[in-house]
Amino acid sequence: MNILTQTADGSNTLFNQEIGEHYHSAHGALQESKHVFMGAGLQYIAQEAKEINILEVGFGTGLNFLLSFAHSEENHLKLKYTGIEAYPLAKDVIEQTGYHAYVNQNIWDNFIHHYEKSLVQSQTLSSLCELEIAHTTLNDFKSDLKFDLIYYDAFSVQHQPEMWTNEIIAHSCSFLKIGGVFVTYAITGNLKRALKACGMTIEKLPGAPGKREMLRATKNI
Repeated sequence: MNILTQTADGSNTLFNQEIGEHYHSAHGALQESKHVFMGAGLQYIAQEAKEINILEVGFGTGLNFLLSFAHSEENHLKLKYTGIEAYPLAKDVIEQTGYHAYVNQNIWDNFIHHYEKSLVQSQTLSSLCELEIAHTTLNDFKSDLKFDLIYYDAFSVQHQPEMWTNEIIAHSCSFLKIGGVFVTYAITGNLKRALKACGMTIEKLPGAPGKREMLRATKNI
């Protein structure tokens, strides 16, 4: 069961009772998404890009997607977005988040209209944006597509350790292009070692409010 809760910046998140953790930082769901995934991820890698392929591990409420969709529309950036979500939220739960306030109405309406269909097959939401949500585990995810950017937004290692093993991190990095970027709110010694073993260059960056540091890594081989 998921319980809607308000975070410190006024934006909402969900508390997953089974996992025992919020979907976003309690210090600010919107702030975290903008800082970690938009600022250190999409805005960093897409400065001169015309198109970009994003893979999100842990699609959840769709907040990262909505902000990415808005960025693509504002910057005329062609976006192919693939989310992985083993336990998709019901559409009415997503509608209760209040995230419509952070994007224009057309973006929100297109997302909500196509959300359930995107769990079955890729959907065209605009002339610039395609969305597909793989209803599967990361371990079972397969794709012939190579991605420019991975948003690694799984629950924390304390609550979902199986999402942070060396093997699953290596599996995730196998979907990146050379020069592709992996970005996450987390930073641990084991995660850094796992990424380096995959031929990644590690950067420690200032974290979102409430967290001192975060991690960005670039694939070299």
